[in-house]
Amino acid sequence: MAAQNPKKIAIITGSTRALRIGPQVTAFITSILSPEIANTPFTLSQVDIATFKLPVFDEKAIPAAVPMYAQFEYEHSKAWSAEMAKYDGYILVTACYNAGPPAAIKNAIDYLYNEIKGKPFLIISYGVEGGVAASESLAKSLLSMFTHVMPTKPSFYFSPKEPNAMGLSKDLQLTWEGKLGENSLADWDGKKGEIVKGFGELKEFLSKEVAGNPQSV
Repeated sequence: MAAQNPKKIAIITGSTRALRIGPQVTAFITSILSPEIANTPFTLSQVDIATFKLPVFDEKAIPAAVPMYAQFEYEHSKAWSAEMAKYDGYILVTACYNAGPPAAIKNAIDYLYNEIKGKPFLIISYGVEGGVAASESLAKSLLSMFTHVMPTKPSFYFSPKEPNAMGLSKDLQLTWEGKLGENSLADWDGKKGEIVKGFGELKEFLSKEVAGNPQSV
């Protein structure tokens, strides 16, 4: 039976583009992890950065000063801050654009500090090269904010099958239409063990928390 006060984990869709596969990737990951939290003291909730419509950081208050020394002025900042503060851990799902994370993810992180300080993150990336560059960049930023990044960082490549005359795979072209190709999904399904492993590290970290003092894995 699950605990009365479960540990809350957010799975965050990072891409905010008009045509995107982020929500589909998040749904794929959620389908793998849902059985992993059945009858456990953990809950999993989807959070989409796009729904918060965050502008490039526009507050006068420095995030590290909120809420002890300053307060946010704008409703979008307050809503995002409150949403992130209520979770104990996070799964950050990121695309990779031009060898880095989407600007929207970095901007959203830059709105935060005390909401996530000391908490664990599992980073999962996807892209032509698995999104590894984005994953590494986000890990560096998050570690600088005194969060804990899990050692396993699953990365998923778009399937290289069925290249056309331009040398681009069918699944890569589908992403331009906001579609996640079946070949990629099939390839990713074969690597779902990496997602489960990383999630296990996240759960272990949360299970070791003692009196509000997180322990490293």
